[in-house]
Amino acid sequence: MQPIALFGLGIAFSFVAWGLFTAHAVWPELRDRPTLDALRPLLILHSFRFIGLSFLIPGVVSPELPESFALSAAYGDIIAAILALLSLAALRTRLGIPLVWIFNIWGAADLLGAFYQGNANGLIPGQLGAAYFIPTVIVPFALITHGLMFRILLRRVPAAAVAH
Repeated sequence: MQPIALFGLGIAFSFVAWGLFTAHAVWPELRDRPTLDALRPLLILHSFRFIGLSFLIPGVVSPELPESFALSAAYGDIIAAILALLSLAALRTRLGIPLVWIFNIWGAADLLGAFYQGNANGLIPGQLGAAYFIPTVIVPFALITHGLMFRILLRRVPAAAVAH
């Protein structure tokens, strides 16, 4: 089987596994929580998006990794991590929910954009080196949790539950 097919298969399996984990372990824990309490663990999870900086570390990735991809992925992720932390810090203020929206839109668009850019640049899985685990393990869960945040942000809850 071609490496790109194995790469795609790994990503597909990761989406299935993380989807099952989220449906059976994460969502049952969050669904009845007030909005702010449900968003908090997801924002903490996304504070680890600094891991994308590994795309800039020689020896972690191949020297053949396209620089445009590496820079975009790394800085997109660090901005997402900063936005997640700012959202977390402001969660109980009037800026909290707007910041979560900004983070969630940015973060999801950044991940989808990285998939697109990797495909458009003809990225070969071996160019990712040790950072291979990012798109195959971390990105699927990050995208699923972005979807979960959109679900939480869009649900109708009593005003008292939002501020709880």
